[in-house]
Amino acid sequence: MLVRDTFTTAFVKNFIVVLVWLVLSYINGSLVATFFRHQTFYEDPRYILFIHMVMNDGIQLTVTITLFVLSYIFYKINVSFCCFFILVAVFTTRNTPVNLASMAIERYIAICKPLRHPQICTVRRTYIIIGVIWFICVAPDITDLFVTLATESMSFFHESVFCLRQNVFKDPILKYKRQAFDIIYFSCVFLTLVFTYLRILFAARALSTEKMSAQRARNTILLHGVQLAMCMLSYISPSVEIILHLIFPGRILEIRFANYLIVYILPRFLSPIIYGVRDKKFRKYLKMYLLSKRCRVKLQTVAPVDRDEMNRVRGIKLRVRGGDDGDAQLHLLRPSGPVDE
Repeated sequence: MLVRDTFTTAFVKNFIVVLVWLVLSYINGSLVATFFRHQTFYEDPRYILFIHMVMNDGIQLTVTITLFVLSYIFYKINVSFCCFFILVAVFTTRNTPVNLASMAIERYIAICKPLRHPQICTVRRTYIIIGVIWFICVAPDITDLFVTLATESMSFFHESVFCLRQNVFKDPILKYKRQAFDIIYFSCVFLTLVFTYLRILFAARALSTEKMSAQRARNTILLHGVQLAMCMLSYISPSVEIILHLIFPGRILEIRFANYLIVYILPRFLSPIIYGVRDKKFRKYLKMYLLSKRCRVKLQTVAPVDRDEMNRVRGIKLRVRGGDDGDAQLHLLRPSGPVDE
């Protein structure tokens, strides 16, 4: 049975989602602008990985919110467009935990192997790592498209469906493949975070001079773990939805909306908090960027100067410069009218 929201409920839900997207887009845009305005950031592997995650989350958020709004406007969309949106959303969603693992490894090397950090974590190697991240995130899921192209007729891609992954990539074997890769990915990321956290913890106890730096790195990895746990919710959310639907049988739409906010929106708030607020260096430059932007807005709102009045005053000044002291006093006492005697 088809269940749809009322117009008022649909409007409120879309308004909340779009408002959240605008707020996060402004925050992420400020972070990206701050990063590219200062050379000290794009020569540091730590901040390169961070800004890559911010941009990745921005793309993921834009795509998922676009799908959310389209599902209310059109309900069904073309399969080809749906495939594109679904694949981009899947790639960027899988990208986040792998990027978190890379950032945790970079912090581990910086704290536990500080002398080798400049040789190991170079800018060039960081961009290579980002390329590897995209490859291992795209390769397993792009096969869904190839399997669908091989098993479905071309007319299927001209049909319209409600844009869900299971409605487009329908082959049963793809479901088991996704589950297997989900377990592999998140097990590897989880073990990486646990390993780096424990090594940094032991390093903090052993070193007396770098305890504060190690403590900050340990707290950062803990926040990465929280973010990873929230990302993992997307893989248990279908089961949670079924359980909640059994408990609250008449609230399926509200359950789905709450699930969407918690699983796909809330984790995207953590990236700005981890680096944009907690990191002292980035916070200093972010404040400078926001203050300079505010000053530019104020300067643009200043009332324009009257050009005729400016030219008249300029003419008086020229006359004053050309005359003697008595003439200067005479001209200054005349605010208007002809200057010549």
